[in-house]
Amino acid sequence: METTLRIALQKKGRLHDDSMALMKESGIKFNLGSGRLIASATGYPVEALFLRDDDIPQTVADGVADLGVVGENEYAEKGFELEIVKRLGFSKCRLSLAIPKSENYTDLTWFNNKKIATSYPEILKKFFKEKGISADIHEIAGSVEIAPGIGLADAIFDIVSSGSTLVANSLKEVEVVMQSEALLVANKKLSAEKKALLDQLIFRFNAVQASNSNKYILLNAPNDKVSQIVNILPGMKSPTVLPLAEEGWSSIHSVIQENKFWEVIDQLKANGAEGILIIPIEKMIL
Repeated sequence: METTLRIALQKKGRLHDDSMALMKESGIKFNLGSGRLIASATGYPVEALFLRDDDIPQTVADGVADLGVVGENEYAEKGFELEIVKRLGFSKCRLSLAIPKSENYTDLTWFNNKKIATSYPEILKKFFKEKGISADIHEIAGSVEIAPGIGLADAIFDIVSSGSTLVANSLKEVEVVMQSEALLVANKKLSAEKKALLDQLIFRFNAVQASNSNKYILLNAPNDKVSQIVNILPGMKSPTVLPLAEEGWSSIHSVIQENKFWEVIDQLKANGAEGILIIPIEKMIL
């Protein structure tokens, strides 16, 4: 019988969408049906179990699933012993303390003897203990941001992405407690066969993420400027330089990181580069 990995994924929301996009780019397509909670896949020996985000850590810890894609916030809150296999870099957010806009905030001591509403009591308890703050932590599920407005709490501790929900509820963010992103986590007792499949899966994920964060660049340059331009380009090893039909000119090919794009382009133009083309990379094997 063929060994198959079972991966727990969030059944809906942004983390679900980002996870499914990564799977698709990695050549894995799930056979989804309406309302199905488990799905087989083509392109890789893996099946998906679709769950609530906060159920994923325990599902992996109990061995019901081998792997899971879960928000770091849920991983930290649940506290199960899991292996963090890879930080996935998407579904980023932060867990923050927020108070009514009308309040005058000075420092963390403001929270002493206050009532804080949150869906993440364990993370907040640990943080307040480290900081020497004594507060009444009130756990609620969902709609945390309305708690101060209805008199249920003095402040909240919740996920913040854009901050628009806080603004809509007349709250202001005053302390960031932790940053969060999607994690690929694994049960610590995987068999050798499943570990081998996991290694191959990570290889695919790395290739996809490398291609998304890098671009292929082609440009023309006068031969007397080639050495300066080659020194500017941060290629994987070194840029490729090819002679053009027009005498005295060369074509230079390389790979640049997307976050350095504009910085590099300005330097290239200043050193005589022309006809610069930037091309997306579909896959990048390092």
